[in-house]
Amino acid sequence: MAMTIARVAGVLFTAFFFGLTFEGLGRKITARIQRRYGPPWYQNFIDVFKTLTKHGWTHGWIFDFGVLMALGGVIATLSFVPIGKLVAFPGLDNFFVIAYLFTVGALGMAMGMVGTGNPWASIGVARALTLMLGYEVPYLIVITALMYFYKTGNISNIIAAQDGSTWNLFRFPIGALVAFISLQGMLGKEPFEAPIAPAEIASGPMVELSAKYMGLLMLMNTFMEFVEISLFVDFFLGGGNYIEFLLKYFVVWTLAVMISAVLPRFRIEQAVAFYWTVPILLAFLQAFLVVNGWVF
Repeated sequence: MAMTIARVAGVLFTAFFFGLTFEGLGRKITARIQRRYGPPWYQNFIDVFKTLTKHGWTHGWIFDFGVLMALGGVIATLSFVPIGKLVAFPGLDNFFVIAYLFTVGALGMAMGMVGTGNPWASIGVARALTLMLGYEVPYLIVITALMYFYKTGNISNIIAAQDGSTWNLFRFPIGALVAFISLQGMLGKEPFEAPIAPAEIASGPMVELSAKYMGLLMLMNTFMEFVEISLFVDFFLGGGNYIEFLLKYFVVWTLAVMISAVLPRFRIEQAVAFYWTVPILLAFLQAFLVVNGWVF
């Protein structure tokens, strides 16, 4: 029991410290691409701790419960995600468990933000759920094909199969490309930033958040990003030991940030139409190749 608690604490601390650190570095990279100086890399730590010390405005128990449900759901999800070879619950790090728990956070976010009564929050939630229909379908097709190939949904087993062998990035290059395009949507990065769209709907779902509520949702967003990128590193880059995992994570995060910094934003219908054309066709192509045994 003590060892399990220590592993969970290690996973959560890693996501907290390196998640906020990499976000800060991402803001710095974006600023330099746009020929600005940008904030210091530790600015996100300042923002989180500052907001958590302030008293925010509540919109009722549905709003409060939704925020806690969103953060709690993402923390529960994160606890089952392998950080390379650091696994909090060995044998239980199954993709189906993670996918199930991940919906808890999304539903909590939707419930809490709609509970504010602000139309911009409702529009942002509706856009986020609509965008999920776009990127989730090709992503799940690719991951299902991957699990079919390895005959397991256990992420540690898939990582172990790449240890000393070819990464899935090279074994399933089409699937890795589709997963990365889907990852860009999961992270809410341009060109798939329609749910937030600061110039259109005043930051969307988070328009009514302030003080400690904003701080909690900032942590939720950091943990959610960590889950999404970690799954990509585990599935396609072989995980690795603790240091290797963080280096791979930073490379994937930096690439996503650099792409986001130079692209405009799709409208929500454009984003969904895009995901249901090129990525979904490539996902079916990768699944066809896997089923017929045509892999590298």
